[in-house]
Amino acid sequence: MTDKNLNMENLQDSQQDMKTGYAYGSTGVLVSGFIWIISGLIVNFYSPQKGIWALLIGGAMIFPLSALMGKLMGIKGEHQKNNPLARLAMEGTIWMIMCIPLAYVLSLSKTEWFFQGMLMIIAGRYLTFVSIYGLRIYWILGAALGLAAFMLFRFEVAAFPSALTGGLIEIVFGIVIYSYYKQRNGQ
Repeated sequence: MTDKNLNMENLQDSQQDMKTGYAYGSTGVLVSGFIWIISGLIVNFYSPQKGIWALLIGGAMIFPLSALMGKLMGIKGEHQKNNPLARLAMEGTIWMIMCIPLAYVLSLSKTEWFFQGMLMIIAGRYLTFVSIYGLRIYWILGAALGLAAFMLFRFEVAAFPSALTGGLIEIVFGIVIYSYYKQRNGQ
């Protein structure tokens, strides 16, 4: 479908544009997972505070790194300028950024609460991806991260395994989503 033929008033066309532009969102999920793993390693080998900063700084780099990763893999890494779902993606990002101070305040009581709080925040963010990409697997990803956050909190799990849990969940889902993208696009 060419740019001129793309009717951005149609939800399915808008979702398809996002799917093809970002490999169903898989590269962002993968990059985020690796950032969680790196943050966990920094918690383990340096300090929880440095791990928090690694997650915050790395989190700010997810979109540019996933776009670069996508380009290297032959993925467009962009959407049509008139795609109304881009606004939803930006609104979800702003909501997530507005919640980060809550997770940081939690860390002032217990460091691990930052990571568990961020897992819950990101779980909520992924729920909007169901509308953006039209893929119900994002409900499952959001539920998995939310449940993990709750269980980690409930059983008072430390910062290192909390960060690793988030990273592993995202990497597994990122691989599954990317595989689905490849399968659906005949690659």
